Amino acid sequence: MRSGIIAFVSGIIILLQLPELPDSRWLWLLGIIIPLLFWPKLSRARIPLLLLFCGFLWALWHGDNILSTVISPQLEGKDLLVTGVIASLPEARDTSQRFVFKVSRLSFNGQSQDNPGLIRLNWYRQASKLQVGDKWQLLVRLKRPSGYMNPGGFDYESWLFQRRIRATGYVRKDALNKIISIDPSSLPLQRIRQKLANAILDNLGENKFTGIITALAIGERQLISPAQWEVLTRTGTNHLVAISGLHVGLVAGLVFVTVRRLWCYTRNLALIISGERIAAISGIVAATIYAALAGFTLPTQRALIMISVLFLSLFVQRARMPSQCLAIALFLILIVDPFAVLSAGFWLSFSAVAVILLGMTNRLSAQSWWWKYGRLHVLIAIGLMPILVIVFQRFPLLSPLANFLAVPLIGFIVVPLVLLGTLLAIIAPVLSAPLLKLSSFVLHAIWPFLETISDLELGQWTQHVPLSWTWLPAFIGILWLLLPRGMPARWLGIFFLLPALLIEPKRLTEGEILFTLLDVGQGLSAVVQTRNHTLVYDTGPRFNANFDTGKVVLLPFLREQGISHLDILMVGHADNDHIGGVDSLRRGIKINELISSVPNEFNWIKAKPCYGGEKWQWDGIDFEILHPVKNTPYQGNNASCVLRISNAAGSILLSGDIETSAEKALLKRKGQLLKSDILIVPHHGSKTSSTLAFLNAISPDYALFPVGYRNRYGFPKTEILQRYQKIGAEMLRSDRDGAISVKLILGKSIQFQRFREQSRKIWYRR
Repeated sequence: MRSGIIAFVSGIIILLQLPELPDSRWLWLLGIIIPLLFWPKLSRARIPLLLLFCGFLWALWHGDNILSTVISPQLEGKDLLVTGVIASLPEARDTSQRFVFKVSRLSFNGQSQDNPGLIRLNWYRQASKLQVGDKWQLLVRLKRPSGYMNPGGFDYESWLFQRRIRATGYVRKDALNKIISIDPSSLPLQRIRQKLANAILDNLGENKFTGIITALAIGERQLISPAQWEVLTRTGTNHLVAISGLHVGLVAGLVFVTVRRLWCYTRNLALIISGERIAAISGIVAATIYAALAGFTLPTQRALIMISVLFLSLFVQRARMPSQCLAIALFLILIVDPFAVLSAGFWLSFSAVAVILLGMTNRLSAQSWWWKYGRLHVLIAIGLMPILVIVFQRFPLLSPLANFLAVPLIGFIVVPLVLLGTLLAIIAPVLSAPLLKLSSFVLHAIWPFLETISDLELGQWTQHVPLSWTWLPAFIGILWLLLPRGMPARWLGIFFLLPALLIEPKRLTEGEILFTLLDVGQGLSAVVQTRNHTLVYDTGPRFNANFDTGKVVLLPFLREQGISHLDILMVGHADNDHIGGVDSLRRGIKINELISSVPNEFNWIKAKPCYGGEKWQWDGIDFEILHPVKNTPYQGNNASCVLRISNAAGSILLSGDIETSAEKALLKRKGQLLKSDILIVPHHGSKTSSTLAFLNAISPDYALFPVGYRNRYGFPKTEILQRYQKIGAEMLRSDRDGAISVKLILGKSIQFQRFREQSRKIWYRR
């Protein structure tokens, strides 16, 4: 059975590695394979092979259903009229509300179009508070699922794909926007969740831990501050504020123990059905209710299925090995949602359970339960280390210590108080507030401890993504370390693990340049690497207090590359789409020197002004600032730092946002010395830049456009594209290609990699 389920999972994973979805006509094979599985004469050795094909075809069927609902490219950016219901709790942001909208009808110019199903909308400057379940007519502009595409970055398109969201966009300000009906019976579960969220907010107000308490009660984490998330992440306790397997399991377990104990006093009923069986059903009911409070999110669905498999095995009183229960739960989860394998949480949750089963069951030990409890956290930390390093490139070394205290306090005190207080918010509001405030008091008590651990630099292991060939030895090493005491040479597992942690990727040789134009949407950020040095040019935009590309693009990329500090951060000018990510970047990585045309914008470091004529050399690479020169009147875009980087293989010109007047000044001062092989196009391809004389002087072989997909400015402009076509430059664009990496290798070789094409998956925008 277990080998067959592993084969089923493997089939799903194989499909998800493909760049294109196979033809759906292959699905007819399911009609042959499934009956074959029940054929009595089928060899047991062939069952895994058939289940491998079943997993592949099952994922194909689901993928085809999802991808067939995407909106047509011809409708992107058009005014569309949609009718439907608000299908998620609206997220209140700085100037907008964001929500998932379930479309019942979509039309363009009065003509009905294919229904995309779920879409994600922002409604800017909407005064009235939106309510989940309300039916609306809205005028919207949509685009296909699209996200930043960078090494190490969050895969937003995968996230949308997993949640079946087939378009994103915003609501237009128009008289056509109107509420159609308020039906209390529409999405009753989500309405209850919104009512509970409002009740918690009313009872706690501006309490520091309102966000964490709301997350523990109903799974909504939008109110947790970025600073709190950082503390939780650095201490390895972020799993405690999600309604995860731990919390659902605790609730189900407490109900199971309580019901089984009380059932002993029912006398006659206990003779009809055993306490263990009624307790098992009660545990499943409790887990279902708690998962419902969380809106049946993907993590709670996984937890509910796993707990249901365990308790149902108790109910039918049929002994099964723990590994069999885990395999059955895995199979059922992937039957419900085969694309759960795309989530890091899926692998972390199953790995954590597997580590517990391997490390704690069938062990003879005389030690106290305190020793066993502490040992449990150490085992989980060791077991999850490879996954955390591969996925996130960092690992909280002190997570066992933080979890040792946080798990019992939050799991056995805070969660029960929060749940009881939340339920009483509807039944007896007077009793609700004291319980919720008491849970907040416990969080206040434990938080300084977590902050202290979070602030310890030695508490974090950060590194590059381990080389792919080291992954298998690392997992073998972990399994070896978790074997029972008495197994010979368990310590050898450390040596299998070390290559993933210590072997670095091949470094650049002396004189080589690796330049990466990152995909930060409508903005600019680039990373220049030499053998021993790193320079970052601009940091992309900031959208709100919780979201900027310094945090979600630059830092993950630098971690993925194994970069621990920056030699120079160069900020071309002060526009948000260039300077927006600076604060997040400086909080996440050490910066030795900052150079900018606006040095007075920074109060946390003594920034150097960016002046033309400054030169330096790193590892055989020449760097020269060309613009602006001292005592010139340029401001804003025209004051952008212009940087030229060159080696024997070629040269790169970073032109920032300079416009016509600055181009003329550069041309007059430098003339043919501007010649470069690669040009980062000025001002994203606006009409105010890229004069023909300037381009002829540079004569680039390649032009790289830092632009956002369907950006509101319409960059790059058509006439600018025609100019680059006229001079014969090959054009690459971050909105189409994702991150663009260029390696200038000695010997006149220039190599390009387009991340969107290089990592093509079935859910990526074409």
